Formats: sequence, structure tokens, C-alpha cells
Amino acid sequence: MLTWQIVALGLVIPILAMAASGTKLESGTCPAAADGDSGCVGIPPPPDQARYDNYRIYNVEFENEEQIALFQKLEDQSDSLTFIGHAREIGQKLSILVAAHRVADFADLLETYKLKHRVLTYNFQEKIDRNLKEVQPEDIDALQLDWQHFFHLKTIYEWMDKMAAKYPDRLTVLDMGTSTQGNAIKGVKVSSNPKNKAIFIESGIHAREWIAPAAATYIINELLTSQDPQVQRLAQEFNWIVFPCVNPDGYKYTFEHDRMWRKNRQLFGTCRGVDLNRNYPDHWNSAGASSDPTRYDFAGPSAGSELETQRVIEFIRANVGKEQIKTYIALHSYSQMLMFPYGYTKERVSNYDDLQEFGKKASAAIKAESGRDYVSGSLYETIYPSSGGSMDWAHSEAGIPIAYTFELRGPPDSQDLFILPAVEILPTASEAFTAIRTIVNAAAEKGYYK
Repeated sequence: MLTWQIVALGLVIPILAMAASGTKLESGTCPAAADGDSGCVGIPPPPDQARYDNYRIYNVEFENEEQIALFQKLEDQSDSLTFIGHAREIGQKLSILVAAHRVADFADLLETYKLKHRVLTYNFQEKIDRNLKEVQPEDIDALQLDWQHFFHLKTIYEWMDKMAAKYPDRLTVLDMGTSTQGNAIKGVKVSSNPKNKAIFIESGIHAREWIAPAAATYIINELLTSQDPQVQRLAQEFNWIVFPCVNPDGYKYTFEHDRMWRKNRQLFGTCRGVDLNRNYPDHWNSAGASSDPTRYDFAGPSAGSELETQRVIEFIRANVGKEQIKTYIALHSYSQMLMFPYGYTKERVSNYDDLQEFGKKASAAIKAESGRDYVSGSLYETIYPSSGGSMDWAHSEAGIPIAYTFELRGPPDSQDLFILPAVEILPTASEAFTAIRTIVNAAAEKGYYK
């Protein structure tokens, strides 16, 4: 037998054996060798990424207290169901991401207890796959950053540096310090006059909400480059402090490992993460938050425990007077809501009527621009009770009178959840900036910036 035939036979036999056993070489899996080492050489392992193949999104509606109690119990007991909110009241509609292996059980539960429901998506991974294809490479020239794609944290930070070099008289790069895993928390200040009152914009506190950092960079770019006289006036009359990603560890993790990750990356034994928007020391862990580290809304071991929370608090305390910060905007997704304090109680803030008025004007401005419906109201009244949020802290503890949390596109029954297609970036970011401009102008008319 010729040498090449011997070699070929040596290759064919193990391949046939693997085929008979059901092993697929293209999947990157290898048969285990007797000594425990991999039986394959040169085939890379699959990436360590969470997958959501055949996960379904159900939207359910509660018609009685029995159904509510059932779903409250279900959320506590199951780690195979991702609740987008909590079951709390009759008439409420709630979206739930159901793992593939739980679909049959969940469908049976819906039928048994006669819950009204719709299936919004049958294979959630398809949306994630589409979304990841809309991400530009990490090593792209940062000046190519646009609002037709999503971008890595490294690109966003490099873009801010390059824009500061391009507009040295107007743009300053700011650094709050490092995160839990040592990533910088960077932002910018757009300023024409150091004596101006300031608007602070916080974004990306929830890692999976990619549209929020995208909207933040859009706002920075508009303030620097827009030819609209109204935008130019706001850029000249106010200083703008914008931090596109105050949870850099979580944001990086959504690109590299789990697109649906929400929290930071603090380690708690066998699990990770604190919901940073439940960690602020304002009525901490009193409503709409969890003491369980495995839950998506874990408030942390104590109020203000997280490094990222501490960085924002320290920055605001150091600058609220010096920079005259009068407005605090937190960008989130999704549900199309413009919300103001409080999140933990029905009690109304002293300037409730003004904040409601400004929010309704902003909603009307968005409606006129794009036809989209955004609801305005206090956070407690509008979406669900929650405590320990940055907005409440900024208003109550830091004394910033104009404070809002925006929930950007899509609608409350979105089929995409947080996986907004890139084609939606530009209109969504424009809506956010329109709302902010409307609120700032309305507040100025009421004398909030004097």
C-alpha cells in the first residue's frame, strides 16, 4: 500500500467512527481520549456564548388574583423563565422569555389556568443572530462610528477620544474611574461656557439595552455637528455631560458571552451581578428589587455596594454644585415611556405637576416626529414599583430637580425585547434627543435654569 493511501486510511477510519457515533466535526466537539485529553487537534472549541435557540416570548394578561399569585410563585421557582417585569395586578400584560425545554410545561400551564396570551416570538436566537451581525468589528476605525450599526465599548471610547481631538475647544473626555473588572467608565462634557447650567445623561446601566449607548453617542454627535439652530442654541446655552456606558463590564459581556445579560459582573460565589439600577442608596431594596443574587433585579448586598454605583455618586456629588447640574436623564429600553420620580412609592414629588407637564410635551413632540406613542408619568405609576434607582437618588439625594428615566423603543409588547434591530437606532435616538430638548426648553420656560 502506498504511503498516501496509508495516511488516508488512517484519517478515514476515525472519521467514520465519529460519524457512526453521531459526532459532528463541524460543531467543534471532539471525542474524549482515554487520557482525558481532546481527541481532536486544530479544531477550535465553540465560543462560550449563551444561546436561546427555540426560546419563545409569551405575552400574558392577568384576569384574576389566582393567576397573579401563580405567576409570582412561578417566577420565584424557575430559572428557565425570564420575566420582563413582575406579576402584580389584574389587567396587566407581561412578557416572559421561556426556555425551549419548558415550552410544553408553560403552554400547559396557560391552558390549565386559562390565561389570555400571545406568542410574540418562536425562536429568540434568530433575533440575537441578526443583531450580532449588525455589530461592527472591534478594530474598526472609530471615526466610522455611525447609527446604522452597534459598536463595542472600545470603539465608543476611541470615538469619544477622537471627537475630543477634533473639537478640542468644545469637548472634554471625562473618566469616573474603573469598574468592578477594571474597565474605565468614560464620558464627555460638551461645553461652550463654564458658567452654563448642566444636563447630565447616564446610559447603559443595564448591559443588554444596546440602544441606550447608541442614543447617547447620537446626542453627543448632534450637539457637536448639528446645523439645526435650535440644537446649536442648546449646545451653547447648556453644558452637557454624557456617560454612554456606566456598566462597561456588563456591556462587554453582552457582546462576548450573553446578549441578554443585564447586571454588572460582581462575583457572589456561584453567580454574578448586581442590578445597578436597584443599588442606589435611596429607599434601597424596599420595592421591586430582590435580595437573591441569582435574580435579574438583585439589589446588591447593601445600598451603594457596587463600584459603578459609587463612581456615579461620587461624580454627581463632586459636580452637582460646581457644574450646576439641574437635569438628570437616564436612558433605558424598552417600553416607550418617559418617567420621573418616584419609583418606590405613589407619593408625589414636590414638582410632580411640572414634571408631568414636561413629560407630556415631550411625548407629544415624539408623536409629531415619528408617530410613536410614549407614555409619561411617575415611574411607580407608569411601569412598575422599583427602588434604589439612579433617577430617584439624583432627585432626592443630589437635589437635581429635573429627573427622568426614558424607556426607548420598542412598545411594551415588543417582539424584540431588548434586541432592537439596527435600523431602529437612528429614529429611536432622534426621539430620545427630541424628548430631552423638549423637556429642557419647557423647564427653562418655568425658570428651572435661572
